[in-house]
Amino acid sequence: MKRSLIIALAIFSVALALSGCLAGRYMCDYALLPEEHGNDIEGDRAKTESRYPGILAWYDGLHERGVFKDTTITGEQGYTLHAVYAPAADPSKAAGTAVVVHGYTDNHICFMNLVRMYRDDLGYNVMVPDLHFHGLSEGKAVQMGWLDRLDVKRFAILAHEIWGDDFMVVHGVSMGGATTMMLSGEEDLPEYIRAFVDDCGYSSVWDQFAHNLKDTFHLPPFPVLNSASIVCKRRYGWGFKEASSVKQLAKCERPMLFIHGDKDDFVPTEHVYKNYEAKTKGYKEIWIAPGSEHAMAYKDHPEEYTEHVRAFLEKARIM
Repeated sequence: MKRSLIIALAIFSVALALSGCLAGRYMCDYALLPEEHGNDIEGDRAKTESRYPGILAWYDGLHERGVFKDTTITGEQGYTLHAVYAPAADPSKAAGTAVVVHGYTDNHICFMNLVRMYRDDLGYNVMVPDLHFHGLSEGKAVQMGWLDRLDVKRFAILAHEIWGDDFMVVHGVSMGGATTMMLSGEEDLPEYIRAFVDDCGYSSVWDQFAHNLKDTFHLPPFPVLNSASIVCKRRYGWGFKEASSVKQLAKCERPMLFIHGDKDDFVPTEHVYKNYEAKTKGYKEIWIAPGSEHAMAYKDHPEEYTEHVRAFLEKARIM
């Protein structure tokens, strides 16, 4: 009887491990190899125009006149990565440079509203990358901001080579917000990267995927997420827990503005409080956009959003 119980438990354990492994592989592919990953440019143009009517006429007109230019760099993993960039509306009075970082399965088109805010309203030069595996950039899988942080640093260096500004802000939304926070804790950041703005970024890849797993599949993290993280580590060189905004923020000493909608149920609003508390060094601000769902704070409150960013950058400039 005892021997039969042991055998049954062993078989159950093996079956559980195998099912967890298979589910982990599926989860890794589902999350990091989505069929649409910012490569449907026309679809994203339509989505962006529906949210911000006239934004594409603004961008296309400047692009056709050569104000917005395309460029590429070689990313940290050897892939060719694309971006567009443009000088401030009045280049002689440029306040600095803004690097605007898009979200999960988006591309450089998707947050042209923020690009226009920085260029036309705030007077900044703008650099707008397509992250690894997104838009017009090459790549092998979504990196969820972790390895992207190093690519964004390369784009920031390129922007500095173009304009030579001594004041640069990195502003990201959703996965771009996480990328921004993850970048903020790097020890060898150029001095001219002076400020960061996170809009609805997650506290870690583990926390975000645990929420998605529960919300979409009604499953707990163990064993699927553990297995998926192992698969990710083997394939791409990083695990879900190491890809942490919170851990990077603990090392960040430069000013940071945190923005999040209080109705966000994709990256739950609790993430921003966790991120805000993790940053214990240097200046920080937080603004919770009332009534806003995920990545909708600017759309719902364009004037207030712009003024929060403007006031924050004015403070950051003199620190």
